[in-house]
Amino acid sequence: MSEQTVYSIPLLPLRGLLVYPTMVLHLDVGRERSIEALERALMDNHLIFLTTQKDMNIDNPSEEDLYRIGTLTKVKQMLKLPNGTIRVLVEGLRRGRIKEFYHEEKYFHVVVETFEEEKMKDIETQALMRTLLDTFEQYIKMSKKITAETFTTVSDIEEPGRLADIIASHLPIKIHQKQEILETVAIKERLQKLIDILHNEKEILNLEKKIGQRVKQSMERTQKEYYLREQMKAIQKELGDKEGKTGEVEELTKRIEDAGMPEHVKETAMKELGRYESIPTSSAESAVIRNYLEWLITIPWSKATKDDLNIKKAERILNRDHYGLEKVKERVLEYLAVRKLTRSVKGPILCLVGPPGVGKTSLARSIAESLNRKFVRVSLGGVRDESEIRGHRRTYVGAMPGRIIRGMQKAGTINPVFLLDEIDKMSSDFRGDPSAAMLEVLDPEQNHAFSDHFIEEPYDLSNVMFIATANDLSTIPGPLRDRMEIISIPGYTELEKIHIAKDHLLPKQLKENGLKKGQLQIRNDAIQDIVRYYTREAGVRGLERQLAAICRKTAKMIVAGEKRRVIVTENNLEEFLGKKIFRYGSAEKVDQIGVANGLAYTPVGGDTLQIEVSLAPGKGKLVLTGKLGDVMKESAQAAFSYVRSNAKELGIEEDFHEKYDIHIHVPEGAVPKDGPSAGITMATALVSALTNRPVHKEVGMTGEITLRGRVLPIGGLKEKSLGAHRAGLKTIIVPQENEKDLDDIPTSIRKDLHFVLVSQMDEVLKTALAGDNQ
Repeated sequence: MSEQTVYSIPLLPLRGLLVYPTMVLHLDVGRERSIEALERALMDNHLIFLTTQKDMNIDNPSEEDLYRIGTLTKVKQMLKLPNGTIRVLVEGLRRGRIKEFYHEEKYFHVVVETFEEEKMKDIETQALMRTLLDTFEQYIKMSKKITAETFTTVSDIEEPGRLADIIASHLPIKIHQKQEILETVAIKERLQKLIDILHNEKEILNLEKKIGQRVKQSMERTQKEYYLREQMKAIQKELGDKEGKTGEVEELTKRIEDAGMPEHVKETAMKELGRYESIPTSSAESAVIRNYLEWLITIPWSKATKDDLNIKKAERILNRDHYGLEKVKERVLEYLAVRKLTRSVKGPILCLVGPPGVGKTSLARSIAESLNRKFVRVSLGGVRDESEIRGHRRTYVGAMPGRIIRGMQKAGTINPVFLLDEIDKMSSDFRGDPSAAMLEVLDPEQNHAFSDHFIEEPYDLSNVMFIATANDLSTIPGPLRDRMEIISIPGYTELEKIHIAKDHLLPKQLKENGLKKGQLQIRNDAIQDIVRYYTREAGVRGLERQLAAICRKTAKMIVAGEKRRVIVTENNLEEFLGKKIFRYGSAEKVDQIGVANGLAYTPVGGDTLQIEVSLAPGKGKLVLTGKLGDVMKESAQAAFSYVRSNAKELGIEEDFHEKYDIHIHVPEGAVPKDGPSAGITMATALVSALTNRPVHKEVGMTGEITLRGRVLPIGGLKEKSLGAHRAGLKTIIVPQENEKDLDDIPTSIRKDLHFVLVSQMDEVLKTALAGDNQ
């Protein structure tokens, strides 16, 4: 191949089109620059250089947007069309390469060097030509895009270069591949490239054919299945059977009609059912709608149990299941009486607050039985996601209603007793505040139209009797606490625990451990010792565990053949439960100087709290230890300030704070302590240490102190009194303003304790300190 003539001619850029040498074809030209180039070519020698744009979307290509190698062509004919474009007939002459660009005002002018193809007749070239023709013939047979006449025309061409160009022009390949053939000047290389391209196209056609056959087979199978299904439907219809979605939709329609839904909910259900019917079963949305309809149908909308308003029967059931708890029982009976008189459907919202093991959950179950209502329990401990209460949106994968709606479905009626257990243990995080969602559930003014995110229709909760339980009222948010009626269950007295053990716990444990009533007998004195020396709690869970331990040991003795009948007394109790765990009563055995008994209210009930004061030579430094909270630290500071300001009246050296360092310590330092009721106890221990007067060992006290010595009221007096009684104290000093709370203390406790009401600190010291001022 040798380089030939150099031409200086106009340039015509082509979009999505490429012209090979020896090709004759029509072009439609519409761009102004291209039209100017054509007109210029007609004015000169009818020669023009055609090259293709790299990007066909560019309207005004620059030098960089064009391929350098193109085709020198001759304009044979030009015709102006009515729409303003020009149709031109061109004939490709030779390949050419642009050497220089000249930017004329209206068109491109280029300097082009052309290539003239050599005449090649060697054997290798002929072999390549035959291979190319054979491959092209096979391709035409496989493809429907090229006619057989085309092959006849091509097979008569003898020049190898022209043969390659003509075949390339007929192939439905991409422009950059055609340009690659155009840029291949060497004939043998050009023939080989075309053979490779044709082989590749044949492979693609084979794959297309296989895919087409698979699709056809699949379509034929689908059509066959559809035909068979239609036949099966027709047969089943004749037999009276229901099949597939048709039968399912009819069944769902019937269930919706029977569900007793409100009209607006029924409309929604029927609308969703229509969508379900029209969506293919294979669709993911079909399962979502089906699940939603199931929930709508299974939730109770109108089914209710009839309340048993027999007060005598209700009282009998409550007394049977629970000993004591008179205030709670009275409140339930009041509710029944009001329902009987008014026939009101509005349910109360009770919150039973008390230490673990006092029977809050079992009491709610007994209330449900006494009312003849279904009972549902939902544990809220650890719930920190709002959607646990309100449910998830249906658009989420695995969405379901919240715990309230699920509980109603479980109950199956619109008026169950619904227990919200451990409501004080809900927490909040980035997913929302579930306690805020509970406001709507527990507000009698709002819960007739409770909104669950999954159900999306208002649900009436006004018929439900909600009962919540909590250990600590302080952790319940104020707005939520405001919507509930608080009923305190502080704990059981020793006498009540003995009755509970005999009447409830022991029979239960005998049954659970496979013992008959005559095989084990636990005497009253043994039960009393279990309560005093093996448990220290407000409830009865520990007591039940100890009784269970005795039952297990008894079962082992009977099975081993050691005994046929076991009697447990105070004398042989240690054989079953081991050494005593607690000392009954933590009061000191003798009066102590600088040690006072305080009373505390803990999450597990009332307890005693000893406060010790010691003096050491120093400069008035006040040291507080015992893992005290901020409130108790401030109480200690207030007590110290009171003693300093009243030192003379108390018979204390007025400069004691300059002579002594004072250490106030509360034992059991590993246990955090806080609360506004240790002021008078600290002041009493401090005065005792400074005056060297002992504190009566059987005196306990509770109350906060002001700097002027006034005693302020406290909370939890009943619980503290029970703790004092357990500890063996005899006299309890309480603020005067707590006199109203004495009626809440059980009669058996009031008989054993002497309550001293005080309003000033000097009254406390008069009762608490023994001996004369020394």
